[in-house]
Amino acid sequence: MSLAVGHITYANCAPFFHYLKEIGFDGRIIPGVPAHLNRLLAGGEIDVSPSSSFEYGRNWRDYLLLPDLSISSRGAVQSVLLFAPGPLEALDGVEIALTGESATSVNLLEILLREFAGVRQVRAAIPETPVEELVAAARPALLIGDRALRTALSAPPLRIYDLGELWHRYTSLPFVFALWILRREVAEERPEAVRTLLAQLAESRRRAFASLETLAAEAPERTWMGEERLAAYWRCMSYDLPRDHLQGLALFYKLLVKYGKLKEEPQIRFFE
Repeated sequence: MSLAVGHITYANCAPFFHYLKEIGFDGRIIPGVPAHLNRLLAGGEIDVSPSSSFEYGRNWRDYLLLPDLSISSRGAVQSVLLFAPGPLEALDGVEIALTGESATSVNLLEILLREFAGVRQVRAAIPETPVEELVAAARPALLIGDRALRTALSAPPLRIYDLGELWHRYTSLPFVFALWILRREVAEERPEAVRTLLAQLAESRRRAFASLETLAAEAPERTWMGEERLAAYWRCMSYDLPRDHLQGLALFYKLLVKYGKLKEEPQIRFFE
């Protein structure tokens, strides 16, 4: 029985998905933003997905992780950006606009501001006005994914803080934005299908990084981002999950518990 796989519809997922069908994946691919895929995964409507690391922490008993796969950064990530009119400490009590697309980034922002920037009150809300319009009006806002990339290219009248870069500056560790999360019952019922998907994802990533220029030339994002900038964007990302990534993930979970975002630190458990 084939798998239903979630697909985050951002440029950063292209190395996993661009060659997947060509390699032989015959299951269903369900597109969506991270928050939507989190809901589908939690509800059992999809089997496996690159999803928010916060989602794993929230429901870890229902999940396993696919080994050696993530969407992470060792420093700047370029597509998780806080736009603000001044220094971080000036955001104390100031409302920050959100898109509602990602649970991980919102919680990361609060941790960065409270734990490291000395902000006591973090206020954030999803406005009725498009967030990009608020950025153009010099209002503080958090954008992720392709919307963050596009807005940064438009030279907004605000400072731009890269959350991956801030995390690395404060902790000297990578930040894991997304993990490949598998529902536990799927691992038990269809282990061979999961093993096949693992091999296909590894091969898709290998082909992508064998020539990022070729991938960029075929990616739809090239029309607004440009091929050279797109290839450089993928190079700044990390798509594996080595030891230092797990250390960064563990610290994130520890701080989520400290600030009441999680009740307990999750156990990291992999599909074998």
